[in-house]
Amino acid sequence: MSFLHDIWNPWHGCVKCSEGCQNCYMYFLDRMRDQNGAEIYKTKSGFSYPLQKDRTGHYKIQSGEQIRVCMTSDFFLEEADPWRVEAWDIMRQRSDVVFFLLTKRPQRVRECLPPDWGSGWDNIFFNVTCENQRRADERIPILFDLPFKHKGIMCAPFIGPVSIRQYLTAGQIERVICGGENYDGARPCNFDWVKSLRQECVDANVTFCFIETGTVFIKDGKRYHLPSKQLQSRMAYKSGMNFQGRPIHFDLVDDWGYPIPQEDLYVPHFRANCETCGSKLICNGCSDCGKCL
Repeated sequence: MSFLHDIWNPWHGCVKCSEGCQNCYMYFLDRMRDQNGAEIYKTKSGFSYPLQKDRTGHYKIQSGEQIRVCMTSDFFLEEADPWRVEAWDIMRQRSDVVFFLLTKRPQRVRECLPPDWGSGWDNIFFNVTCENQRRADERIPILFDLPFKHKGIMCAPFIGPVSIRQYLTAGQIERVICGGENYDGARPCNFDWVKSLRQECVDANVTFCFIETGTVFIKDGKRYHLPSKQLQSRMAYKSGMNFQGRPIHFDLVDDWGYPIPQEDLYVPHFRANCETCGSKLICNGCSDCGKCL
């Protein structure tokens, strides 16, 4: 899994729960493999990935890396309740790594937190999906009421205009990501929505990242079909929408609870193809898979 070094999927499969799930990419990719995305199971070798070590005895995931969790499921999925305690324990052990959690189920979060949570762990970056205005207005107030030290939102798939200006002024949202929809039945992403959302983030000095246009992209009244995800990412980068806002600082510590010196933290490195990628602003860096320059 070297080419997926920034993804940890402790379980796989999900239950659709909102508009953004309609054309779920995970369901599409599973169908291509003759699998059923609605089948939920704990992964075998993947479950312990953050604790796995290389031949030299060092963790495969280095101190300071940011790892995306449950990209083929939802960390707060009800069906995953039997496995979540063990997953929390892994994140507790790796207090030197940032774990990016994204959910469409913020209403379940409080009851799923570990008993020693307190005001939150500093290595957890909690995000909610806001695919349209309805879900933004539903989920962001819940996000604000939850005890996390780092919070963000993800407007993907971006299937309708979203205004979050009223929420950004509260100062809790540290980063906003948006991107269009892909694969079968992809609904259009309108560049006007992207520009409007970006301006709200700029005004609040909050980092904004436009990661991809999606398969169907509307700009200046014209409809574009972009089946290649690499092309989508490159077009998102060329749009000039990405904005670096105020810094986000994670207080990462070692096994003994001591702060890790900055010089000992992972520094992402990039190759030629990365320079025009829409996700570079928030990326964990090249995985050295050998598939590009």
